[in-house]
Amino acid sequence: MHAATDVDTERNERVAQLRRFVDEELLPTAQLPDTQAAFPHHLVQRMRELGLFGTIVPKRHGGLGLDMATHVALMEEVARGWVSMAGVLNTHVLCCDLLLRSGSEAQRQRYLPDMAAGRRRAAFSLSEPHAGSDVQAITTAASRLPDGRWRLDGHKRWITNGLGASLVFLLARNDAQARPPHTGMSCFILEKEPWEAHGAGEHAGYSIDELIDKMGDRGVETTDLRLHGYLCPPDRILGEEAKGLGRGFVQMMASMETGRTSASALCVGVGARCLEVAMAYANERHTFGRPIAEHQAIQFKLADMATKLQAARLLTQHAAQAKDAGRRADLEAGMAKLFAGEASREIAEECFRIHGSNGYSKSCEAERLYRDALSLVAAEGPAEIQRMVIGRTLVRQYQAEQKQRKQPGPLETAAP
Repeated sequence: MHAATDVDTERNERVAQLRRFVDEELLPTAQLPDTQAAFPHHLVQRMRELGLFGTIVPKRHGGLGLDMATHVALMEEVARGWVSMAGVLNTHVLCCDLLLRSGSEAQRQRYLPDMAAGRRRAAFSLSEPHAGSDVQAITTAASRLPDGRWRLDGHKRWITNGLGASLVFLLARNDAQARPPHTGMSCFILEKEPWEAHGAGEHAGYSIDELIDKMGDRGVETTDLRLHGYLCPPDRILGEEAKGLGRGFVQMMASMETGRTSASALCVGVGARCLEVAMAYANERHTFGRPIAEHQAIQFKLADMATKLQAARLLTQHAAQAKDAGRRADLEAGMAKLFAGEASREIAEECFRIHGSNGYSKSCEAERLYRDALSLVAAEGPAEIQRMVIGRTLVRQYQAEQKQRKQPGPLETAAP
């Protein structure tokens, strides 16, 4: 109990320290009009100084070495300020997890110190124009050349950090004949120049042709990535060629539980800010001679918002604790993302409704928050995919339990 109290104290102190940054720097920048807002490099630098790029990276690799429960508490707080800056971190931390789980020791030593310090930003690339949730339908191809290098050709899309990243963890098909198809896919670590849309020199063979013009989450770049003969050495297959070839699908899917848990925290952060903004407005806005917060109809909305928010937070914390216990948390992460994603959207809509017509104005924070909440609906898989993950996991657990129960005990198998 004492150890848990110490961890809780440290977690609360870190969140309190981060809150000052969120309130004083993130929130004012987030509310700038889209036409005035360039990419906030100064905020990324501040997040580097706070160690946020290396939250889950062990101290031996230059990170903070925090548990997952503390990580999600920090991500919630960043998202409360501006979900776009939390998005910069979320994809990056997912790649850190990927390296920690599946990278070789040489790859960890090469990349993690710079990633933990934020000197190198990372991006995670699965989706293609025709393949989103159906990952096994990807067509980006990896072909081995006579000199041992791999040539990458194809078209990726929906890459957060795509332009600013110097590392892209990318799934490509190295064996089109493999059955099942996912056994012919590998994760390649693509190195590139940050903020360069066209590769040259040792990074030749890639181009970024589209900065996707999004409805919300407009503070972080989301891009495509075209590969036309990009050359990747075999030691940049995740886990290296001997152990990583054909393992990319499994490796990247395994790290999705970290991504989903973190994405759930982003949903909670947006929901928390929506509740704050709605509560403040409801107490400032007067109708019929009193604040609208004193009207029962508004109190019912606030009650539902707060209840959904707390439930989403607890599910997210439960998923984080499951990961901290050292076990697979696909079920818990799927449940957290399913509920938190829907709750965030519903809370944002109620915040919008409480503001009435004022919520439709671009100058109103509720308008931006509603758009940002919608950006999280499909993050790390939409609700339909989460339900598939949850349902499949529940059925497998049940079948495994039934099989275990049907096994004869020692007395039943003993000789007479």
